[in-house]
Amino acid sequence: MMTKQSFGFGCALLSAIGLVTSASAAEQITFVSQGGAYQEAQTVAILDPSAKKLGITINQDSIPDAWPAIKTQVGSGKPIWDVVDTPTGNCLRGGEQGLIEKLDFSKIPNGGAMPESYRSPYSVSYEFYSSVLSYSQKTFPKDAPNSWADFWDVKKFPGRRALRNHPFATLEAALMADGVAPDKLYPLDVDRAFKKLEEIKPAITVWWTSGAQSAQLLNDGEVDMEMAWNGRVSAVAKEGAKVAFTYNQGILQSTSLCILKGAPNLDTAVKFLNEAVDPVHQANLPLQIDYGPGNPKAFETNVIKPERAAQLPSEPANAAKQALMSYAWWSSPAGEAAEKRWASFMQK
Repeated sequence: MMTKQSFGFGCALLSAIGLVTSASAAEQITFVSQGGAYQEAQTVAILDPSAKKLGITINQDSIPDAWPAIKTQVGSGKPIWDVVDTPTGNCLRGGEQGLIEKLDFSKIPNGGAMPESYRSPYSVSYEFYSSVLSYSQKTFPKDAPNSWADFWDVKKFPGRRALRNHPFATLEAALMADGVAPDKLYPLDVDRAFKKLEEIKPAITVWWTSGAQSAQLLNDGEVDMEMAWNGRVSAVAKEGAKVAFTYNQGILQSTSLCILKGAPNLDTAVKFLNEAVDPVHQANLPLQIDYGPGNPKAFETNVIKPERAAQLPSEPANAAKQALMSYAWWSSPAGEAAEKRWASFMQK
């Protein structure tokens, strides 16, 4: 059938583009994502093909942070959204708080076939990105930094540095800089991580707060190396900036799909969720944007060519070099305490 699109904020019931048949109107969902080029890419790669294959209408909404609206809608007893693409931690937190439906994977075979680390009782991974060590090729034409230990080594690799003003991935990087193996990070040793961050703090020129800012820092040559999201680095490199990054010791992160508790179109939402993580639909996403598919079986299709696969964060060889973020840990009391501690660390 079709997807009906709107990339504004807070409007869940949207006007149709074209004609909606009575059949499709009877079977529909409202899907929510973060908007912009990302939502446009998934519309082409996943949403439109899924709607057509299932014979349903997919209404779209977008909002940068869905979590407050999830709490409000479910709390009202009358949610208007069905499926949400949101940071995985929101799905887990929502499941624990009774805001997100528990999934029956017998009805979601595509999700059930995914690795256990890529799904939870309340969610399935939808797309992957990485927090990576990026650097200026002008500053480091050879012998570039290739690990977080290198990033912390201000004598061997002098230069201006930037980190994200958020504990996610930053604590993991600090622990890897201190010698913790990527597959041995969790549960995070928070005291050890903050102690290591105190070492590098005087050398940090900028603590960035948005992906756009991190990209601008690299593009303008304001920093020589930084933690950044792989897609942002790739974008400025394509525009001609002499920058690069390594997946070595990257922190592999994801957004996931989950269904609101009491979703108005629950059965259709379950069917859509299964279709959205179909390997072929998933393989189409990186043809539109620099994100890796959430379903690793996408790499077994003939859709993603080897040269393209090698660029993606969730490609198996690249994933093996990285730490897979544990959203279960970050949504635990220990993780929430670490988030609160971050604010006091930054205020020192």
